[in-house]
Amino acid sequence: MSQIVTEALTALSAGQDLTTEQADAVFEELFSGEMTQAQAGALLMGLRIKGEKAVEVAAGVRAALREAKLIKGINSKCIDTVGTGGDGSNSFNCSTAVSLYLADMGYLVTKHGNRAVSSTCGSADVLEAMGISLEVDVNDARDVLLRDKFVFLFAPNYHPAFAKIAPIRKELGIPTLFNLMGPLLNPVRPTHQIVGVGRPEILRLMAEVLALSNVEKAYVVHGAANFDELTPFGVNDTILVENGGLTEVKIDPADYGFALTKPEDVAVANRDEALAAMRKVLAGTAPQAMLDMVAINLGAAISILDNVSLAEGMEKAKTKVAQGVDKEY
Repeated sequence: MSQIVTEALTALSAGQDLTTEQADAVFEELFSGEMTQAQAGALLMGLRIKGEKAVEVAAGVRAALREAKLIKGINSKCIDTVGTGGDGSNSFNCSTAVSLYLADMGYLVTKHGNRAVSSTCGSADVLEAMGISLEVDVNDARDVLLRDKFVFLFAPNYHPAFAKIAPIRKELGIPTLFNLMGPLLNPVRPTHQIVGVGRPEILRLMAEVLALSNVEKAYVVHGAANFDELTPFGVNDTILVENGGLTEVKIDPADYGFALTKPEDVAVANRDEALAAMRKVLAGTAPQAMLDMVAINLGAAISILDNVSLAEGMEKAKTKVAQGVDKEY
């Protein structure tokens, strides 16, 4: 075991935060493949038990982006809507539906995602079932985006270094630092984002890390009932990130005319149900709770993209979701 890893694991076992230098060094070893699986598992579990800090997450992001296949040449406004996962909700793929609605409305959407790890069906799983390619090459991604207004960036294709870590994450079976990093690693480096977190204690952490990036405007959201998306189940906690500044915003669906619903109203049991729900959502024929959940998240996205109030964004979203998307899936 290297001295770097020894020092980091010793600090974490004592409940101490890693310094910037320690975090940079240990993540460099992790992504270079020098760390064993046991050491990597200990690192991820140690960070989770202690509680990850912005310095540590930012160091992981920096190390991962150095190894990533980044997409250049997209100079227009674009957005990603993504959750950290791990909320255990088994809900339908809301953020994916929001992405497709945004693209249908003409916004540029760079959806970065993966297959399910702890959920019923991940974004990659449902999009693949709908006939959307997961194999867009880094050299073709820009053209696909400009042509279709939507491109799905399958994380393993753009972050080959993560292949070393994927088995460890799967065996652990719980959210780790990599669930936090995932939404921050879009290889396009989008100008706008909606980032969802399932744990309230990491809401500000994610906002702080995002504020250190070049994002123009973003919402970091923690939904009612501990969802990693805005929900119609009650008041949602969010932080607006704009020009490096943070503003706390409470989003109460009742303020925008949405009825109160329950988590079981948006649940799916398996991939077949997830796919069926997605197609109904996109057609505007799904149960109202699902349509409302999409509209709330879509409204927040529209508000930051168009630089309008949440109320205006929500109204535009409700109208669109009632109509469904023009494309058939």
